[in-house]
Amino acid sequence: MLSRVAEHLYWLGRYTERVENTVRIVDVNTNLLLDLPRSIAPGWAPLIAITGSQAQFDDLYKAPTERNVVRFLLLDTRHSSSMLSSVVAARENARIIRDYLPREAYWALNELNRFIKESRSAGLSKRERSNYLKRIVREIHGLNGLLMGAMNHDHGYRFLEIGRLLERADMTSRIVDVRSRSLLPNADERDAVYENLQWMSVLKSLTAHQMYRRKVNLRVQRAHALEFLLGDEEFPRTVKFCMNKIAQRADELPRGEMLKQRCVNVCHMLDEAAYDTLAFDSDALNTFIDNLQQVFIQVHNSVRTTYFLGSEESDGRHQEAA
Repeated sequence: MLSRVAEHLYWLGRYTERVENTVRIVDVNTNLLLDLPRSIAPGWAPLIAITGSQAQFDDLYKAPTERNVVRFLLLDTRHSSSMLSSVVAARENARIIRDYLPREAYWALNELNRFIKESRSAGLSKRERSNYLKRIVREIHGLNGLLMGAMNHDHGYRFLEIGRLLERADMTSRIVDVRSRSLLPNADERDAVYENLQWMSVLKSLTAHQMYRRKVNLRVQRAHALEFLLGDEEFPRTVKFCMNKIAQRADELPRGEMLKQRCVNVCHMLDEAAYDTLAFDSDALNTFIDNLQQVFIQVHNSVRTTYFLGSEESDGRHQEAA
């Protein structure tokens, strides 16, 4: 397979996953703020930290108000990882390699791009936002279903999957890192009752709440939620699940030994983690997540240097539209 095609498929996977992730954190935060007292509500600034775009936000906006953050994350094309920018980039990557994709998948991306632009005012409206965002998630799920069910599961599809899985693991770790720092680690008895609600919001950001309850069979607790989101082997949005799947795909690719080993290293880190300690030590958790992020960069660089000729990307977070 041409390295150019593999690279566009990889970034198509990353960008479509990024759209869904961004939509979910905005939607869940909107609902969370309705349920929490204003005195302890986390506000909108943490979403900027989750996406790793604080400097860019500060250059464009004066304050992290709801309207500013929602516009920045969803619709601001000056922000290279906004929902709209990610859809445009995904569509452009798909256009370049459309002969390798099911025709319906390219049409679905065009339709999603059109809907987001034509209905963008709904994203800024508190009343209309939830339905708007849920429609976008459904469209992404439909696109993923088309790709899974109507595309050859050859090396090209493996690169698409690797991109999607790496983006997913990255976002899961970011949500855990940022949200855990704002989830009342020293809450008094009066406010501690809301911690359960906030950890539920973390799980819901990753569509993990129902599966967590099935697996853990307990009310949402800090240490259990942390271990589930990072180290569970069966839920598709945990870091360990994603790394295991990338390792499997690396086994199916030529010259995939280094890529596989990077992912195995992450799984070893997760197996050896002391979640009961990390859950109540924000500095230790921050260091642990930082180490995970460094390995994610190594995973991306293994893909880039092994398979993508002439690519200059190094951190995997942003790629300009082709």
